[in-house]
Amino acid sequence: MNNARRKKLRALADQLGEIMTELEILKGEEETYFYNIPENLQGSERYEAAESAIDSLDTACDDLDEAISSIEEACE
Repeated sequence: MNNARRKKLRALADQLGEIMTELEILKGEEETYFYNIPENLQGSERYEAAESAIDSLDTACDDLDEAISSIEEACE
């Protein structure tokens, strides 16, 4: 792979890293909301939606991390 393509790939990996950081922040905010749901609302639709959102954001972060790793491997 030539240097120009490596440079573009590294830039994309950096952008994905920034997106992952933003997702982690949003996931943290959702977790804070989730953990502060009153006990009488646990098991409610809101509770389950927050739990599902956290799981989905966690999966997205893991997938982005894997994508970044794969891009970095391609640059080697």
